[in-house]
Amino acid sequence: MASSPTFNPSALLPTSSTLPSALPDRTTTNLALDALLRDSLRPSPSNVWGPGPLLLSDIPQNVLDDKDRGVILGIDEAGRGPVLGPMTYGAAYWLPDSTVPADFNDSKQLSPEKRAALFKEIRKSENIGFVLRVLHASEISRNMLRKVPYNLNAMSHDAAMEMISAVLAAGVKIDTWLSSTLTTSSRSSFPIYSYIDTVGNPDAYKSKLDRVFQSHGIQFIVEKKADAKYATCSAASVVAKESRDEITKNWQWTETNNYEPQNAKDFGSGYPSDAVCKKWLEMNTNCDPPFGFPDFVRFSWGPAKNALKGEGGKNDHIVRWEADEEEEDESGGKQSSLDVFVVSKNGNKRKSSTVDRKKRLGVFNDLGLSKVMKFVESS
Repeated sequence: MASSPTFNPSALLPTSSTLPSALPDRTTTNLALDALLRDSLRPSPSNVWGPGPLLLSDIPQNVLDDKDRGVILGIDEAGRGPVLGPMTYGAAYWLPDSTVPADFNDSKQLSPEKRAALFKEIRKSENIGFVLRVLHASEISRNMLRKVPYNLNAMSHDAAMEMISAVLAAGVKIDTWLSSTLTTSSRSSFPIYSYIDTVGNPDAYKSKLDRVFQSHGIQFIVEKKADAKYATCSAASVVAKESRDEITKNWQWTETNNYEPQNAKDFGSGYPSDAVCKKWLEMNTNCDPPFGFPDFVRFSWGPAKNALKGEGGKNDHIVRWEADEEEEDESGGKQSSLDVFVVSKNGNKRKSSTVDRKKRLGVFNDLGLSKVMKFVESS
């Protein structure tokens, strides 16, 4: 099939009502993937509810040729813990008797060279389909700072379900058998599985997946360390990890024209326990007044908040936004007023203060209702 000579990366950004379609062929898939990994594709900062990109590769030809047969599918993520950069979710699938690399393993246990080589194998394979969902730091942060917080576990679950929905919408049957030698007539007596590396409690996660996809008859296997047990999860882990590394390496700053942070991209692993990362955060608290950080930083996270409360914050901007007392951040603690997120006045440390308010009924918060302060008589 002829492929397009160019690809418009904006086609990878889902709308509120639709997911991107499967790409037409492997050449176009790789053009799209290159654009996503190279161009730091993300919604406009003004699109505060915009989801990050979702790429659905072309469907392998052997799957298209035999739609009655089902694929084995696995899902895994990368970048859940860092305070910098995106979290990426990957899915990989193939027919049970397809020829695929035999040495898939948990991507974190592979050498960088081996993982990169396997990613190249996945990208050129005619038998492997894959999905990539990117949750940028800005998406994670604004979700966690909603009036009704949308936490990282919920985002992770929804990202996995988005990918499964995209594969099903493309007409792919999710399926796996205990043996590739089973005949068609014997398959109906075996359950249908999808393998997923768990986020949070595996039983609760499985129940959630069962409810959402009950009409498709999929029996989900949700386990800890599934990426080290099942080849499709291992392949998904490679897709997620390699994609995150490439996006991070090629990150394009958008805060101001020709903006470049201090120490550039020398931020270490991006984990808050990394001394190099901590130093980078402290050096780059003033790039985007009054909120301090570029959108590469998960500014809703504790380490980012703490960096802004230190001596690094020197701008004179003060913002106060009172959060409800019962709201919690990602660490389980109560949210503070927004003045602890922004840079300090005159370099002085500002004390964190939780808001002392009478607890409201949940329905008022869910509906976004506030007190009436003034009545205006209509003419």
